[in-house]
Amino acid sequence: MATIEIKNLQKTYPNNHYAIKGIDVSIQEGEFVVLVGPSGCGKSTLLRMIAGLEDISGGDLFFNDKLMNSVHPKDRNIAMVFQNYALYPHMTVYDNMAFGLKLKKMPKAEIYQRVTDAAKTLGLTEYIDRLPKEMSGGQRQRVAIGRAIVRQPDVFLFDEPLSNLDAKLRVQMRTEIKRLHRKLKNTMVYVTHDQIEAMAMGDKIVILKDGVVYQTDSPINLFRHPENKFVAGFIGSPAMNFVSGEIIKEEGLYFVTRGMKISIPPPLQVSMERYLGKRVDMGFRPEYVYDKGLEKERRLSTDVEIEILVVENVGSETYNHFRLNGMDTIYSYRSSSSNVHIPGEKLTVGIDLERLHFFDVETEESIL
Repeated sequence: MATIEIKNLQKTYPNNHYAIKGIDVSIQEGEFVVLVGPSGCGKSTLLRMIAGLEDISGGDLFFNDKLMNSVHPKDRNIAMVFQNYALYPHMTVYDNMAFGLKLKKMPKAEIYQRVTDAAKTLGLTEYIDRLPKEMSGGQRQRVAIGRAIVRQPDVFLFDEPLSNLDAKLRVQMRTEIKRLHRKLKNTMVYVTHDQIEAMAMGDKIVILKDGVVYQTDSPINLFRHPENKFVAGFIGSPAMNFVSGEIIKEEGLYFVTRGMKISIPPPLQVSMERYLGKRVDMGFRPEYVYDKGLEKERRLSTDVEIEILVVENVGSETYNHFRLNGMDTIYSYRSSSSNVHIPGEKLTVGIDLERLHFFDVETEESIL
């Protein structure tokens, strides 16, 4: 196992494109860390720099306090699992998993023991003599993971390993990878563009955009306490709703107004003093919007009238997309599948005041 320290790491390409812009990340021994962000944010580039497959333009990379900037990939004691599996089509499962160990000229008995142990762990024992073409996508991905396990590395690196699988297999495989992590207790760094996958798998999540780290935190803290508007909108499905409004004060109380007036709870009002008369972005998640006709006793905001535009019933719950007081923006609210709305329906909802988020319009940083 290894700790990884990334200090002011930079990657610049010959056309002066900055893929990584001075990133700092600390990964503790045995942690499962997920790098996530939109396409082109630099997450795969960062992973490849950790692996030694991309040169470092600036900053430092340490494994267990040892500088790794110029260390060859084969000498870093890492194992990488790729998106396309990268299996040898003419080799059996056993030979694919054993290939790297044979190159190291390890004793045959030890190779056999490592491969059969990994195959048992991954449920591949009965497929050990098959070729990759005779296996499903999920089984081939397990072979790729098994090939990494047998090397007994200090660090596992995963580059979007589940993106080629269908939805059901992705859920199954992410469970298997998490189970594997609990068993092996190795340091693992995992890249994905899927924020739900990141939330489900990571002990710690690093959110990137345009080569910059926007927040590093536990999944629950990212959801409850986003440090900026980008993280707030990126984490959560459906995404957080945003309303740009002006902060006003009436009879000693603060409100945000934009075609409606929502009171700001007392614990948050001190933070709003310096924004009096200015615009802020208010955020509220779809799960914290309530149908007042059904939940009158909840602590809600001032009544808000909405018109339902689109209804998505996904089984256990329903996503209701609506307009707010004639605004062009489309917002979302999550309800139980037993609470069925129809397009064109008008109703009164409330927003949980204690779960509002506020962001500076210029910096997009959280005000709270």
